[in-house]
Amino acid sequence: MKQIRNFVMTVACILFLSVAGYADDTPVAADQLPAAVKTFVAKHFPKQKVVFAERDSGFLEKTKFELRLDDGSKVEVYKDGTWNKVENKTSGVPAGFAPKGIADFVKANYAAFVVIKVEKERNGYEVELSNGVELKFNEQSQLIGMDD
Repeated sequence: MKQIRNFVMTVACILFLSVAGYADDTPVAADQLPAAVKTFVAKHFPKQKVVFAERDSGFLEKTKFELRLDDGSKVEVYKDGTWNKVENKTSGVPAGFAPKGIADFVKANYAAFVVIKVEKERNGYEVELSNGVELKFNEQSQLIGMDD
C-alpha cells in the first residue's frame, strides 16, 4: 500500500511540475500587439520600431510580451502596458525606468558607467551597469545587495 501511495505521489508531482513549467511562447506581429503595449513603446522608445515580438504566457503567470527593438533594446511588457524589464547593452537604458532614488545612487557612485538593464523584482529592482556590476535595491530605493 505504501508503494502505491508513493507511486501516485510521484506521478502527481511530475504532472504538476510539467503543467507549472508550461509556457506558450508565440511570435506576434508588431501590428498585432495589444494597444497598451504599442502605447508603451511609442511613449518610451519613440524613435525605435519593434523588430520581433513574442507573447510569453505561462500557466501561473500574467501574459507578457518580450520585444526586441531596432536599437538593440530588449523589453518585457505586460499586456496592460506595465514593464517588467528593459535592457540595452550597447547604448544603455533610457532614463526614467529606475526610480529617482536609484538613479541618484547610480549617478553619485557610478557616474562613469551606463545602466544597461533595469528589472523589477518581487521586492524591488535589479540594475546592471556597463562595468558588469549588478545592484539590488528594495522598494524604497535602498541598496540591499551587490554582485560583480
